[in-house]
Amino acid sequence: MPPGGGAPPRGAGPQAPPAGRPQPQQGGPASRNTAVFRPAAPLPADATRAPPARFATAPPDAAETVARRIAAAVPDLSALAAALQAFDGCALKATAKSTCVWRGAEQARVMIVGEAPGRDEDLEGKPFVGRAGQLLDRMLKSVELDESNVHITNVVYWRPPGNRTPTTQETQVCRPFLERQIALVEPDFLLLLGGAAAKAMLDVGEGIMKLRGKWRDAEIGGRRLRVMATLHPAYLLRTPAAKRLAWRDFLALKVALEKNASI
Repeated sequence: MPPGGGAPPRGAGPQAPPAGRPQPQQGGPASRNTAVFRPAAPLPADATRAPPARFATAPPDAAETVARRIAAAVPDLSALAAALQAFDGCALKATAKSTCVWRGAEQARVMIVGEAPGRDEDLEGKPFVGRAGQLLDRMLKSVELDESNVHITNVVYWRPPGNRTPTTQETQVCRPFLERQIALVEPDFLLLLGGAAAKAMLDVGEGIMKLRGKWRDAEIGGRRLRVMATLHPAYLLRTPAAKRLAWRDFLALKVALEKNASI
C-alpha cells in the first residue's frame, strides 16, 4: 500500500491481506476460489489393532511329517495341547485367536469329531461352545451323555477365516495330532459331525446324507473303532426338519453303547 494509505495503484495485482484480519469468503464455504479444509475421517475401529501373526509354513506333506513326529512323542492330552500351541505347520493358526483342542472327558467311550472351530470357539479356546455346541449338548443329554463321558474335538484345531470349510491340506496336516488324540482318549465309538469331518476321517467322497446313520469299522490312531457319521448341529440349526434324522443317529449310538456295555 502506498505511504499515504490510499488505494493501491491500478494494475498492482492482488495485495496480501493485513496480518490477523479475517477475510470474508466469497460465494459461500464451498466457493471454487476458497480452499476448504475438513478434518480427516476417523480410522476404522480395527485399524489400530495388531495384524494377525504371519509365518511361513512348509508344504503339506512336509508339515504332516513333522506333525507325525511331534504327535508320536506326546504322552498325554496336556502335552498334545502344548505341542499344538507350538506347532506352526498349519496356516490356519496365523489367522486364529485360539487353539481349540478338546473339551469333555480325558478318556471316554464316545469321541465326537466335528469340522472346525467357529467364532465363539475361537474366542473361548474350546470346541463346540457356541449355538451349535449348545444344541450338541442337548442332543447328548437326550441319550444320557455329557461332558463327563464324552470327548469332543474337530478335524482342525484353528478357526478357518470366515468359518469356511477346512481344506484337504489343512485336515491332512492336523491328522497326526488327531490320531494321537484318539489313541490317548481310547474311545470305542467315534461320532463324526457333518460331511467335512466324515470325508476327512473316512477318506470317502459321498455326501453326508448318504454317509449318515451307518456304522462302519475303521482303524484310526491304532484303535479299531465303530464309526458313524451324522448331521452337524450347525446344519440342524439352519434346517430344523433334519433333526429327526440326527435323533435316529443318536438313538443308534445309545443302543450301541447299551449293547456293548461291557466293552
